[in-house]
This record gives sequence, C-alpha cells and structure tokens, in this order.
Amino acid sequence: MRGKTDKKKQREIPANRIAAFGIRSLPPEDGSAGADKFALELYPRLVKKGYVVTVYNRNYEGTNTLGIYNGVHVIGLKTVRQSGFDTIVHSMKATWHIIAHNSADIVHIHNGGNSIWALPLRLCGKKVFISQDGIDWKREKWPWYGKIFLYCSAFIAAHVAHEVIFDNIFAQKYYSSKFKKSFKYIPYGSEVVTPKHSTGILKKLGLTPGEYFLFVGRFIPDKGVHYLIRAFDQISTKKKLVLVGGSPNPSEYEKSLRETRNDRIIFPGYIYGESILELMRHAYIYIQPSDVEGQSPVILTVMGLGTPLLCSDIPENLFVIQDQALTFKQGNIQSLKEQLEYAILHPKILKGLAVSGRTHILKNYSWDKTVHEHIETFFGA
Repeated sequence: MRGKTDKKKQREIPANRIAAFGIRSLPPEDGSAGADKFALELYPRLVKKGYVVTVYNRNYEGTNTLGIYNGVHVIGLKTVRQSGFDTIVHSMKATWHIIAHNSADIVHIHNGGNSIWALPLRLCGKKVFISQDGIDWKREKWPWYGKIFLYCSAFIAAHVAHEVIFDNIFAQKYYSSKFKKSFKYIPYGSEVVTPKHSTGILKKLGLTPGEYFLFVGRFIPDKGVHYLIRAFDQISTKKKLVLVGGSPNPSEYEKSLRETRNDRIIFPGYIYGESILELMRHAYIYIQPSDVEGQSPVILTVMGLGTPLLCSDIPENLFVIQDQALTFKQGNIQSLKEQLEYAILHPKILKGLAVSGRTHILKNYSWDKTVHEHIETFFGA
C-alpha cells in the first residue's frame, strides 16, 4: 500500500519545474551583473507561462532565506565573501539543495564556471542547461589557475550539459569549432517598461537631463572604465560623467578608479529599478568601453530606450548595434576621446542614430521570443 502511495505522490509532482543558480540576486542587488538582469526578465515571464521557477540567491550576510519575487520562488543560500570562491560555494549548496529537496526537473545554470555541478545533477536524473555569455578563460581578471579551471569547466559544459546556450554568436561559433559540436544561440530581449513618473534620481544626484554621460556596470578591467575616465579627463565640457555600480568586493583596480580628482565625475554607487532606467533615458549618451562582452543587456536596454550610445568596436557590440551607434577603437583612449568630442559637437546626428537604433533593437530583440526559445530548449531537449 505504501509503495502505491509513493508512486502516486511522484506522479503528482509537476513536470514543469525549473531551478536556476549562478546569478547573484533576484531582484538585483549590489554587485549584480548582466546575468541578474537576464534573470529578472526571464524567470517572471516563465512563471506567467505556467512554469514553477526556483532561483537561488547568494547571501553574504545572515542565514538562508526564503521568499517570492514576481511569482518566482527565491531561496537565498549563505556563501563566503572571497571573490571567485563565493560562486563555487554557493553553487555547491544550490546543487545539494536541488538534489536533496527534488526542487526541479530542469536546472538552468548561469556561468560556465559552474558546469562541474552538471555532473551530480545529471547523475540524479536532472536535465541540465548552461547559459554561457563568453569565453571566460580569456578574461584578464583571472589568474592562470583560474583560467585553467574555466577552460576545464568549458569542456565539461560542452560534453555533460543537455545544451549550452549562448547569448552571442561569436562565443557560440568559437565553442562549436573548439569542441566540434553545435550549440544553441538565444539572444536577450530589449523591451523595458519606462518610468511613468520621475523617481527623483536626477535631482538627488544633482543632474540635468541631457547634461551627463553614463556608464552602468561592474568596476572590473574587462569593462574598460579606466579608458573612459582617462578620455573624459582630456575633453572640455560642462557635462558630467556618471559611473554607476562597482563590485561587491572592491579590488585595487576599483580603488584606483575612485582616486580621480575630476569633480565632474560622479560615483553614485548601485542604482536599480526605475531609477536606473530614468538615468539611462535622460543621459546625453551612454558609453560602453568594454574589452570583453557577451551580448550586453545594458546596450539592448539603452538602445531600446532611444538613448544615444558610444561603445567599443569589439565584434559582440558591432553585431548588436549594426551601425546605429558611435564606436571607438577598443582600448584606444585617443579614439574614445575623439568620439566623445564628436558626440558633443553633433547632437542631431547623435539623436538620429538613437531613433534608428531603437527601431532596429525593438524589431530584432524580443523578450517574448527569448522566453519561447528557452521553453523549447528546456522541454524539447
């Protein structure tokens, strides 16, 4: 009798359960990055489609937590603060929780560095999918042993996961060539709900609409913020430069950025939600000086809002913008300086690019399409 009851309970467990880990926080908090923005858009939409979604947050303080955000079950698991190891510890705990509590049938892992956890998950009968946004072992921020670990992780991801999902075709093609397999390309969406009313963020920061340049992101070498500060120091303008963000464990690099004596540069810290959208919408131009990117959700958001954009000419950026934004030579401070000066002198050209760029982005990057393709990948594999 007991055996029949257990089988009945097993049949009653829905087959549409998804668990995700590898992000920092849902909703985004200090230290969040592109994966968190992606999770913010994807998982609530999956819930609206009828799927049961559990996301594992990283807690750096206190104990484990439980909650609901826009229909998504959020489980916060405590991890260490040491950079690099916080991800490993948290992902190990999330993996154990999924297995021990049987909290999902589909496991969506962010960041190929977490691919080692695909092994125990698959052994326990889970379908595993890994979202990979770039070629991690080539990022300069990692020491040699970190690069070796990430390369081994990429090998595991390519051969153990049911599917590896890329947000840009360049990383997808590189992996396909490297590992002699085909992989999935699913781009991000671009639509955001623009604030209907002022949040007061411009007033709080002492800013005037159209009188500031903007960057939003982590303060790590890959993002090229040091190029932007040095180029901005060399131009003559009354406009301000607003650098939003940072990193949860400030490095020597971040500390060096904040040592600037230019009083036109503002470091407001972390800003999220409608306030960051308001800042983006009213910027004279948004600047993305990255050396390395996957598919930047910030670029998609900025262009979708109709804000002018200046970005580095790396292939990932050029593929998205399609000549609908200004570019400068990657890592070239003089080129960035010249383009900033050009932007100041040609507001009409800048506005025209922003208008055509918005049309291009909204036409080609849809969250509805992104959600649909993830569902097909998760449940069709």
